[in-house]
Amino acid sequence: MADQFVGKWNNTSSENFDAYLKEIGVGMMTRTVASKLKPTLVFEINGDEWTMTSISTFKTHVTKFKLGQEFELSTIDGRDVTAKFELEGTKLIQTEKGKSGGKDSRIERSIDGNTLTIIAECNGVSSTRLYERA
Repeated sequence: MADQFVGKWNNTSSENFDAYLKEIGVGMMTRTVASKLKPTLVFEINGDEWTMTSISTFKTHVTKFKLGQEFELSTIDGRDVTAKFELEGTKLIQTEKGKSGGKDSRIERSIDGNTLTIIAECNGVSSTRLYERA
């Protein structure tokens, strides 16, 4: 199931993304920029190490992880969290525990055909972003 994520994905739509970013504590300037971006995601798997790269005109951010292992992560929007990625059935679930008073978040990635759906949730505020396989 992990192999279905491998490849390049282009963002096609975002719903409620600004509200989600606001809920997790991202400042207005960063939210304004982030809400206008259409990033490309690239997933690679080498052995048991995953690499997820988000590429946009604003910033490129690389996250390397192993399933089931907690690690310290500085998110693309500048928050410091303890993160963990796990496969639950066909879904890639990312949990983030906020540090220094930051908020917790859950990000679910799933694939249906050539569409990657990302649902991010914090305190009942959720966002859905769709990506198409490049």
